Amino acid sequence: MNEIWIGDVKENLIDPRDRALAYGDGLFATMKASAQQICYLDLHLRRLSDGAARLGFHWQISDVLRQRLIQLAFEHSTACIKLLLSRGVGGRGYQPPSPATSMVMISVHPIPAHYAQWQLQGIRLGRSPITLGRQPLLAGIKHLNRLEQVLVKAQLPDHVDDVWVTDCQGYVIEASAGNLFIINGNEAIVPRHSEAGVSGVMRQQVIQALLAMGLNISVEDVTEEQLLAASHIMVTNSLMGAVPVNCIANRPLARWTRMTELQQRI
Repeated sequence: MNEIWIGDVKENLIDPRDRALAYGDGLFATMKASAQQICYLDLHLRRLSDGAARLGFHWQISDVLRQRLIQLAFEHSTACIKLLLSRGVGGRGYQPPSPATSMVMISVHPIPAHYAQWQLQGIRLGRSPITLGRQPLLAGIKHLNRLEQVLVKAQLPDHVDDVWVTDCQGYVIEASAGNLFIINGNEAIVPRHSEAGVSGVMRQQVIQALLAMGLNISVEDVTEEQLLAASHIMVTNSLMGAVPVNCIANRPLARWTRMTELQQRI
């Protein structure tokens, strides 16, 4: 199911001149519908609004569109609801239009069935040969220029479930479509996203949950040596929640004893 909105008006087609198609000029959110509501809806919408401001255009969700999202969550009790936001139509050149007339596309998808198994059994984590560029103006936001992640997924090794990805200076940034956490004793280490990567909504929820559980949190530049020496590792995103890593680079890892508690908290 796809729905396209220009402002508060529901449309049938995306204009081929839209800047999302021409330049990837926009953002998106991947949200989980569960128990007939969208988990962390306001946080997702705030991140889209903040991301639009960083790209240089204003966007706030209308009451009409918000109610449509709520209705979709009611109609699809368990689903992935994706909201794609573009600056809108803006001609052939790079120069953005001012003011912008934003376009929103909503689509509904099934949640990958294997995520539930991953939460219980964990995943095998390998290393991606693809490195991420460093761009502080775009770091952290979930913009539409995701060709790096496309290349990461296209070269995913057969013997792993997911990979860790470094930036061009060798620092660990994230997994292919999720954030990484290292747990050593009572300390949680989270890769910094000031130069590259996506700071997911679930990342912040996990940080808050770990703080409530009494752990110390350190957000820092993480080396591959730190990752490979970790006692426990997990991957997080809004659809899978928190998933433990049971093997990294062919080294078995034990499940963190408080993993189930964390999963219940988020």
